[in-house]
Amino acid sequence: MSHSELLQVAVSQMISEKWRNLIGFWILGLCNNFAYVIMLSAAHDILKDQEQKDHVESHNTTTTPAPVNESYLECNEISTGAILLADILPTLIIKLTAPFFILHLSYKIRVLTCVLFSLASFLVVSYSTGIWMSIIGVVCASISGGLGETTYFAFSSFFEKNVISAYSSGTGGAGIFGALSYAGLTSAGLSPRKTLLVMTIIPALMFISFFIVIKKPRQFYQKEYIVKYSEDTSSLLKESEDADDKIKGRLTLREKLLLLKPLMKYMIPLCLVYIAEYFINQGLYELLYFNHIWLSEKEQYRWYQVDYQLGVFISRSSVNVFKINKLWTLPVLQCVNVAILTAQVFLRFIPNIWIIFALVLFEGLLGGAAFVNTFYKISEDIEAEFKEFSLAAATIADSVGISIAGAISIPAHNHICSLNLKM
Repeated sequence: MSHSELLQVAVSQMISEKWRNLIGFWILGLCNNFAYVIMLSAAHDILKDQEQKDHVESHNTTTTPAPVNESYLECNEISTGAILLADILPTLIIKLTAPFFILHLSYKIRVLTCVLFSLASFLVVSYSTGIWMSIIGVVCASISGGLGETTYFAFSSFFEKNVISAYSSGTGGAGIFGALSYAGLTSAGLSPRKTLLVMTIIPALMFISFFIVIKKPRQFYQKEYIVKYSEDTSSLLKESEDADDKIKGRLTLREKLLLLKPLMKYMIPLCLVYIAEYFINQGLYELLYFNHIWLSEKEQYRWYQVDYQLGVFISRSSVNVFKINKLWTLPVLQCVNVAILTAQVFLRFIPNIWIIFALVLFEGLLGGAAFVNTFYKISEDIEAEFKEFSLAAATIADSVGISIAGAISIPAHNHICSLNLKM
């Protein structure tokens, strides 16, 4: 072959490898967040289903005491914030601890663990016989999502930075496709339990994407060899230690703690956005329903989730077109959303559900923009040798925000429901 033909083959292989990796990371983002999204979309149904069972067994109503009149606000006895906490607290624990030890574990072990916990989440919730069994299934989804996010962001440090936007777009895709598939299948007549069984294909896609689709670079295999070698021997050769340092896995605990300080300017705005965002999602959505319209109360909750996830998907897919450098503007705007929607619960001054849909879409756009721009800026600003740890550590911010939102939304929901507000 001539030099020009060899060059063409090499360029073609590079382009093919680039697209394989972008598609692979998109699928990883989709699969990693899918179970989490499904559990939140199903939260209202999980609680309603269990409450109805308890009602049949005890012959007593379990909803908040209120006049049986549609002109009064009706609530679940347990806020969907309880499902949110079960869906995020294990993730938070993993994200708080994983960056300090997880880099010493093989990526293969981490991904297989994610796949198994994701599969378990769908099966356990689908065959649940009680609220606590459902919550165990939700916890499995949380473990898979938390371990997956720290793993895949760290994994992205071996590739060009565009894989971060691909992964973030995939997580947004999980939101819209997860919420849409759940709302669509249940609206079409499939039961929530059978719908969850259909979703067991997602863990298989995660496995295929990591082990087959993505083409790993040479430095990744060097890192994996060093991790494996360090597990099998009591000491490493000096050459291996030097190689390990070059491949970014040997920061001391003190160095890791020191690296957290400069990350605060990225993490704090992201955390605040998520506090406001998930307070709306799990504290207010189920209270924002309208009576006597073309959607039932359950359907309104599901389609709010779809609408929100659509906004997330659009903004998480847009970082290569529209970048936001002033991250602090995003939590301010999200807090405005909280104020408007909280006022709607009490005052009912918004006359049409389409206006609520518009506000929910804007909420999703802000949340997705905060997520993708935060990690994209970290990948641009942080030095290469610190990037793997920094990207993994920064994932703590959104989980802390979601956890705080869940803790706030439960008492807020209970207080609002106790007021017997008129619709």
